[in-house]
Amino acid sequence: MAASPVSGGGGAGAVHSCNTSGFAFDSGLEIRTRSVEQTLLPLVSQITTLINHKDNTKKSDKTLQAIQRVGQAVNLAVGRFVKVGEAIANENWDLKEEINIACIEAKQAGETIAALTDVARWNHLDSDGQSTILTDKTGVVQAARLLLSSVTKVLLLADRVVIKQIVTSRNKVLATMERLEKVNSFQEFVQIFSQFGNEMVEFAHLTGDRQNDLKDEKKKARMAVARAVLEKGTMMLLTASKTCLRHPSCDSAHKNKEGVFDRMRVALDKVIEIVTECKQSGGTDSSSISIFTGIKELKLNIEALRENPYFESKENLSAALEVILERVEDFTDSAYTSHEHRERILELSTQARTELQQFISVWMQAQSRKTKSAAEELELTVLKVSHGLNELRKELHHTAMQLAADLLKFHADHVVLKALKLTGVEGNLEALAEYACKLSEQKEQLVEMCRLLRHVSGTEPLEITCIHAEETFQVTGQQIISAAETLTLHPSSRIAKENLDVFCEAWESQISDMAALLREISDVFEGRRGEKYDHLSLPKPMKNNANLKSLKPDRPDSEEQAKTAKLGLKLASLTSDADCELEKWEDQETEIVRHGRNMSRMAYSLYLFTRGEGPLKTSQDLIHFLEVFAAEGLKLTSNVQSFSKQLKDDDKLLLLLEINKLIPLCHQLQTITKTSLQNKVFLKVDKCITKIRSMMALVVQLLSLCYKLLKKVENNQWVSTTNKDTMDGKT
Repeated sequence: MAASPVSGGGGAGAVHSCNTSGFAFDSGLEIRTRSVEQTLLPLVSQITTLINHKDNTKKSDKTLQAIQRVGQAVNLAVGRFVKVGEAIANENWDLKEEINIACIEAKQAGETIAALTDVARWNHLDSDGQSTILTDKTGVVQAARLLLSSVTKVLLLADRVVIKQIVTSRNKVLATMERLEKVNSFQEFVQIFSQFGNEMVEFAHLTGDRQNDLKDEKKKARMAVARAVLEKGTMMLLTASKTCLRHPSCDSAHKNKEGVFDRMRVALDKVIEIVTECKQSGGTDSSSISIFTGIKELKLNIEALRENPYFESKENLSAALEVILERVEDFTDSAYTSHEHRERILELSTQARTELQQFISVWMQAQSRKTKSAAEELELTVLKVSHGLNELRKELHHTAMQLAADLLKFHADHVVLKALKLTGVEGNLEALAEYACKLSEQKEQLVEMCRLLRHVSGTEPLEITCIHAEETFQVTGQQIISAAETLTLHPSSRIAKENLDVFCEAWESQISDMAALLREISDVFEGRRGEKYDHLSLPKPMKNNANLKSLKPDRPDSEEQAKTAKLGLKLASLTSDADCELEKWEDQETEIVRHGRNMSRMAYSLYLFTRGEGPLKTSQDLIHFLEVFAAEGLKLTSNVQSFSKQLKDDDKLLLLLEINKLIPLCHQLQTITKTSLQNKVFLKVDKCITKIRSMMALVVQLLSLCYKLLKKVENNQWVSTTNKDTMDGKT
């Protein structure tokens, strides 16, 4: 199976240089800039504290030395900061002048602070042994302010560079997508898709770093879902495009492919919207606010009236409740809400409306009476309204969660997907219509489930995750049907079958993600959620599920996870390249093709392992996997050696040189699996991914070279046969 070159994760600490965007600027510069900033700001704060330590100008020797050390440290940190800023300026001519000016200001401020805190300059002791220093407090304060101002300028300018880099990378991806969409020959597609994969890897790096830098949880969640669409979409784009090329006259294949391209374009636009902070036309739709958010805001407004009776108008309170109850109709109108839940929700809605009217009445009286009894009565009605809204909120939560749990359990076995696959292989159009209808019904149920879950999700990031799930079921459901139709029309097509498998896997993956989403919504509702958590739509971080008692690895930190994620996505890109090379062989199932395909599939499994997915779960699985992978590599080299015997000396030598590069790597991998690395399982994974990545790069080269040499042999044989026939004819 071809792999997606895009992955999630991508911590800032593990960024590699990406110069292919047209800029020499490395996102590592941004990391170093921010690192120096974090060093500078506390030191400046220390200077302020030390300066204001005493009102008089006399400092003890201990304080004096402390001030000098901090001053020198600030100056050194400024020096490092300026070097980074100048490097950014030299690589971005359009911003060079602005960055250089800010760097000069920062340097001057650092030198001023160092001079004003230099003991040697102020080495005058009074008769009591005290030193008079820093009498010019104004100068130090001004220098500190100039330093903060200039540092901020450089950081803002560096941020513009990063944004420009992301926009440029997006534009390159879009341009290549347009070429892919119009391509008509398979050979041309392979070349362009290889370029597209590299561009998507670069885009994933840049957007992953940006996502980590975002402070707004809502923006971070939106970025996460957009990147998830691009990651899965890249895989779908590959198989959908190949299916179109193989069956150019098939309408369902074209419809399937167009759906993938359209969704990826929307995701690319969303990323740019987030990084440039450009809002969509029309602003935020107030009707899009969830029920839980509406209830929370209404309760806050009511409670604020305790302190300020004129804080809100009665009309606004009534209107806010009516908006909430209007959205509650999503539950009462749903065909999937049970009769008991519907009756209870309607009862609590009526109760909330009545209690709010009572509160408004008491509140209006309290404004005129202003007595202790009126205040107590107002407090009581506030508590009643709050309790009633909480009961409504609880009932809505239970309704949505029960519906979701029932639906996920009912659809966990994926019976309809299995039936569609079987129907496609059999070419049964009548059965296809039946199961396509069943999948559409299932899709509507899951879409409705996501809409209700969104109302009770409790946080904006989880709301966004629910919206993403709803869109995924909506779009993927239609794409599965079009892919199944293509396979049914061409039941012997291996590519059409592979394409259907990819879309079915995306559906199954989203179903699996929903179970985790339910747990998270429950944690928020019951107050168990921690301050930080991973967004569900992000590619999963690596999991070291070492179930062996002898192995108890430490949990890898975020930087190590990011590093492994980066290695994994590069490996995914190589498996995609290998699959493109294998496609050239068409239906020639030689031993070389068989072992090459096995290695590509296994490498993709390892990529999934870096995301906490796929068949590899424990360290025992990983060790066995590495042994089999090394063995497959040796079998491939053995078959390539056999093939080399058909070649002429020059070609044979060229092929043997490539084989001799792969064989030692196979033996090294076997050695690694035998090495005991207790409590260092993560390091073993890291080392093995690097080794397998090198092996896959050689496999791609070998497959390409073997194919070219095979065609050369076949052409020579054809020319030889033609010449022989010509000579026989003349005779």
